[in-house]
Amino acid sequence: MEHRIVGPGPYRATKLWNETVELFRARMPLRKHRCRFKSYERCFTAAEAVDWLHELLRCSQNFGPEVTRKQTVQLLKKFLKNHVIEDIKGKWGQEDFEDNRHLYRFPPSSPLKPYPKKPTYQKDAIKFPEWNDPPPGTSQENIPVRPLVMNSEMWFKRHSIAIGEVPACRLVYRRQLTEANVEEIWKSMTLSYLQKVLGLDSLEEVLDIKLVNSKFIIHNVYSVSKQGVVILDDKSKELPHWVLSAMKCLANWPNCSDLKQPMYLGFEKDVFKTIADYYGHLKEPLLTFHLFDAFVSVLGLLQKEKMAIEAFQICCLLLPPENRRKLQLLMRMMARICLNKEMPPLCDGLGTRTLMVQTFSRCILCSKDEVDLDELLAVRLVTFLMDNYQEILKVPLALQTSIEERVAHLRRVQIKYPGADMDITLSAPSFCRQISPGEFEYQRAYGSQEPLAALLEEVITDAKLSSKEKKKKLKQFQKSYPEVYQERFPTPESEALLFPEKPKPKPQLLMWALKNPFQPFQRTRSFRM
Repeated sequence: MEHRIVGPGPYRATKLWNETVELFRARMPLRKHRCRFKSYERCFTAAEAVDWLHELLRCSQNFGPEVTRKQTVQLLKKFLKNHVIEDIKGKWGQEDFEDNRHLYRFPPSSPLKPYPKKPTYQKDAIKFPEWNDPPPGTSQENIPVRPLVMNSEMWFKRHSIAIGEVPACRLVYRRQLTEANVEEIWKSMTLSYLQKVLGLDSLEEVLDIKLVNSKFIIHNVYSVSKQGVVILDDKSKELPHWVLSAMKCLANWPNCSDLKQPMYLGFEKDVFKTIADYYGHLKEPLLTFHLFDAFVSVLGLLQKEKMAIEAFQICCLLLPPENRRKLQLLMRMMARICLNKEMPPLCDGLGTRTLMVQTFSRCILCSKDEVDLDELLAVRLVTFLMDNYQEILKVPLALQTSIEERVAHLRRVQIKYPGADMDITLSAPSFCRQISPGEFEYQRAYGSQEPLAALLEEVITDAKLSSKEKKKKLKQFQKSYPEVYQERFPTPESEALLFPEKPKPKPQLLMWALKNPFQPFQRTRSFRM
């Protein structure tokens, strides 16, 4: 009895329904039964069906061991209503299935559920401004294009840094990003990140992009307390103070030695019932109706825990801030109650953890339309959420950093130099021609030789430059383009001809060097003794 793992994607709930129906029809043991002195072939009792299907669901990685016998009975009621099974008299269509000895059988065929047809959502990624985007109201068509002429002067400007001169530059400011632009960037990049994590080609059938509010995403990222809980601007959407007080009471339930603990029996049960009644009467589940398919799709990643947590983080950013805050406070209370060994039993027939899951699963995840497995899927999601709520309800740091860097890049200025390619409107090439490796190497080696050689000649023949400046430029050119320089000056002699040595004048006899210049010559005394 093995369930095939249904991964993330559209119509996951329908796929799980069809998978469960096929396994139930193919592997449920059938045998002969007697009822009111009459024998019936190939049938089963209601209790046998509950036993077998309960074990199947508990062992399935799509649902998990948290599935209860009561939930299995609810699923069999839906099987009876949808004619997956019928009683031995052929009756079906009502949910009057009970966990007893009543006999049931399979009809000749059990139709599988078709995939629902949903309206086509927007597939294209949201476009936000780029560096080269024209201002609104302009068109790039029929704009006259000035051809690019790469003469020696242009090459001199382009390579002026290499030969020691930095040309004047100007700062080009990008057109101002509006608040709407920033919101579109957050929305587009968040949805793209979710699509990547889920491994889907499109979010078209999982999520209606038009219903995603970018303001919710930004608010859930930045308007948070030190504990990471969302702070609401509209205080009217806060939890009622009596509900919040009740949740704090159970979340911080004191030890037996604390004198502040109420003394009458059943107080904790009354407080828990107050909280359950409030959440049970919400008009919409905390994860909202329109995000149901997205969260159900993420359940297909539970075998890869890290990826599932990452996907849940992004999905929870899409929630309205008031829903995210209520979810954060509820999950914190549920987790603390389950970990508190001093907490008295809140229900006589169920353990504390099972009670938490069964009580709040429907107010967390529920489908607006009838989905036959939504109760089991909600239990699966809430169980995983309780175990990992601290990570799931955190802001994904990698996504936040990526978006902030993108916005900062779009707001950054550009530096343009006169004569560079940025100053000239170039026509886009209409096609590319493939060349051989040999031709590529030749063009790479010799494609720019002629302009560089012309640039070198201009430096050599420039009469306005002094010899000192010309030597400096030639030395820098030689360092940057040694091959071109070597071709122009193959030998040291050819380089020396450019700067011929001037004849050195003979040193003049200094008159003051002589002690007595006008005295007649006198014979010196011999040094020989």
